[in-house]
Amino acid sequence: MIGDVVKVTMDRPLGSEHPVYAFIYPINYGYVEGILAGDGEFQDAYVLGVNEAVDEFEGEVIAVIRRKDDVEEKWVVAPKGVKFTKEEIEKETWFQEQWFLSEVILED
Repeated sequence: MIGDVVKVTMDRPLGSEHPVYAFIYPINYGYVEGILAGDGEFQDAYVLGVNEAVDEFEGEVIAVIRRKDDVEEKWVVAPKGVKFTKEEIEKETWFQEQWFLSEVILED
């Protein structure tokens, strides 16, 4: 999946509040319709490199966040040709990944 171009539909755009936990999304977060994740729901994705709230975004999967203590993994999507380091991805997704034992995979 790394390198694939996907469309992410935002259910939690940048600046929105988590529906259960008290935090604000500092980046766009959504799902890739048609791809089922380990939890039986559509594949979740963080969108990096887009600094405004958007409803949808088409970009390239640049990394996968594998959660060792959860049934699903998260995809990291960015504008085509834009790359982030492992450290940058960890920093951008920490607001949510801090609660999980996860690792950033940059290549399949």
